[in-house]
Amino acid sequence: MANVGYIGLGLMGAPMARNLMKAGHKLIVHNRSQAIVEELVKEGASSADSPKAVAEQSDFVFTNLPDSPDVEKVTLGADGIREGAHEGLIFIDNSTIKPETARLIAEELEKVGIQSLDAPVSGGDIGAKAGTLTIMVGGNPTTYETALPLLQAMGKNITYIGESGAGQIAKAANQVIVAGTMVAMAEALVLAQKSGVDPARVVEAISRGAAQCWALDNKPQKLFKRDLAPGFKASMQAKDLKIVVDTARTFNTSLPLTAVSHQLFEAMVAMGNGHLDNSAVVTVLEALANTTVQTDTELS
Repeated sequence: MANVGYIGLGLMGAPMARNLMKAGHKLIVHNRSQAIVEELVKEGASSADSPKAVAEQSDFVFTNLPDSPDVEKVTLGADGIREGAHEGLIFIDNSTIKPETARLIAEELEKVGIQSLDAPVSGGDIGAKAGTLTIMVGGNPTTYETALPLLQAMGKNITYIGESGAGQIAKAANQVIVAGTMVAMAEALVLAQKSGVDPARVVEAISRGAAQCWALDNKPQKLFKRDLAPGFKASMQAKDLKIVVDTARTFNTSLPLTAVSHQLFEAMVAMGNGHLDNSAVVTVLEALANTTVQTDTELS
């Protein structure tokens, strides 16, 4: 078993860290908010007062942070992971960030002997708690093989994509489909509602045909009950889509559907609803159509 550091204990990071501890690893944690640190310490983890201190005590250090500047600061900034470098240390980033930032961090950490993997995840808080996440990995293939047992403690579908940054490209592709699916589902529900047809019965019918998808399987009943608590926050979806749009610009690629999805999620954030689940993008479509999606029918 290894000494494993985890930095960033939010909606996804905390359950992922717990699964590493359940797998028998010694866990060292650091987080801006101390409440979750205290919870994990009670469960058997130890805490460190800086990313540097986490690195000094760890064989592997994971991060799960909101955006590219956060990961860059924690890895390369003052009292960062780079300053805690030692032989054999492996850095693994579960955040969703720009591919070029992932490559930059990998290059800088390699200068002090730290090997890096970009390993963004998909599956929401449900997958994080259950240890069934999809994990997309970029970096050195030998480093990937070394880290694989730890990734298997957190995920079920783990795929090596390619060199540094490749995991983040895969995550960008994932977010294109996730966001587009959430918007498409929202439009379908609003269309049914405005047409005077029970949206729940429409969902029951189409989710058994070619339209079947994860969103239809997991989100409509919550939306009908106005349970909009986040499994994945809309503000994070908007942030991820900005990464996708910026990456597409870098590679001179046109993504018109994603551009529209990005604007709808940005509108949701502007409406003050960025803290809600990404499926709550339906509220933007409801506002545009002057309606509210609702039903008295329970989905089977």
